[in-house]
Amino acid sequence: MGKIIAYVAMPHPPILIPEVGHGEEKKIKNTYDACESIGREIGEIKPEVIIIVTPHGVMFSDAIAISFENNISGSLKQFGAPKVSMKFEIDMDLTQKIMEKSDENNIPTVKVTTSNLKRYDREYELDHGSIVPLYFIKDKYNSFKLVHITYGGLTPIQLYKFGKLIKETVEESNKNVVFIGSGDLSHRLKDEGPYDYNPYGEKFDKEIINLLTSGDVAGVFNINYEMIENAGECGLRSYYIMLGAMDGNEIKGELLSYEGTFGVGYAVMKFKLKSSDRDMLEEITSEKRKKHMKRINNEDCYVRLARESLTHYLIEGNLMKLPSYVTEEMTNNKRGVFVSLKKFGVLRGCIGTIFPITDSIAKEIMRNAVEAGESDPRFSNVSLGELEDIVFSVDVLTEPIEALKEELNPKKYGVVVRSGRKRGLLLPDLEGVNTIEQQISIVLNKASISPTENYSIEKFEVIRHKGYENG
Repeated sequence: MGKIIAYVAMPHPPILIPEVGHGEEKKIKNTYDACESIGREIGEIKPEVIIIVTPHGVMFSDAIAISFENNISGSLKQFGAPKVSMKFEIDMDLTQKIMEKSDENNIPTVKVTTSNLKRYDREYELDHGSIVPLYFIKDKYNSFKLVHITYGGLTPIQLYKFGKLIKETVEESNKNVVFIGSGDLSHRLKDEGPYDYNPYGEKFDKEIINLLTSGDVAGVFNINYEMIENAGECGLRSYYIMLGAMDGNEIKGELLSYEGTFGVGYAVMKFKLKSSDRDMLEEITSEKRKKHMKRINNEDCYVRLARESLTHYLIEGNLMKLPSYVTEEMTNNKRGVFVSLKKFGVLRGCIGTIFPITDSIAKEIMRNAVEAGESDPRFSNVSLGELEDIVFSVDVLTEPIEALKEELNPKKYGVVVRSGRKRGLLLPDLEGVNTIEQQISIVLNKASISPTENYSIEKFEVIRHKGYENG
């Protein structure tokens, strides 16, 4: 009987590798030393297979990508260190069985091969999300085969189930395996980091580390999605799969190091497991249902109308009648409306009307909610089964009023300009639009109005009705 004999979470900053860092790696010495320690322990364990889940291989939005050729190789040449290269044999038998079991359980996977990737103009190669962790292992022990997985855009529960299937497949084999969840935490810890600073970054890192060290698996799956989105992390989905592969156990994480020196959180952690009869998947789904009901119970009538309009359409195939809870304000006024759908903190659809095309705010919401779910060309149509995971928000544009240029504020007010039949509109609080001059220049350009023409200015506000989100 096979077994996963060790689980570790490792970061993957190329700067950690001396051939890339050229001394900068000394600024994250704790991370380096912790990875060295993990490498030594794996060398002593001598697993037959290492399963690694990475964010940086070829990724698909609707399937998990699994490397499926006899070997895989790669280097850090894109980071100026072509001599840091490695090649591993893929355990084709274990990989095949994982994919077969996934197919039997309706978890979509894709075989990643040289020929398959040609259609996407991508190369079949080992990514840096795998190379960096494996760097600390291969010089101490390299008599292992690899199962190389890139997580996809599936739901967290699907990823957990996939991890469970990996565990089952390993146990049906006769192989000893080490599981590595590769991922960095927030990329927004500092202004000088790879992304702009966001206060959610530090909060996310603290929360995920606390949850993992305490073994609160359900808590990991119920972190606030707004926090996840704003943290700019890349490790959480690796952890979802790794936690699934620990199913049937009480877990405790041992944090070996955490550093955020370069504005990115690097956590190195290993786990202790104790067999348990708890049904963790049921606990996760139960928390999800509670969260969904709490969100529904805290919706205002604008958000409720959007959600129920799309739900009714997906069930009945037509628009529902105006419900009794709609207020007079919603029926007696006409406004432009945007309806946005987010799933796990990521946009899932958004349709809006800048100027109303129906005879009331309520009908505008109903129309745009259905359009957001069914007709946003950037996304596939929303399915009925997804609704429990979708957070709705409704933005209502106030009636534009005449304004002088100096009365504008691009963070607070949107702007409308008119000259004859030409008209342009710009929403407020847009990224990169920080001054009145920028706002006017952009909206005039949108309206094809010259700055030298006579034009009128109107300002408006956007009132957001946001779905409650617990985390």
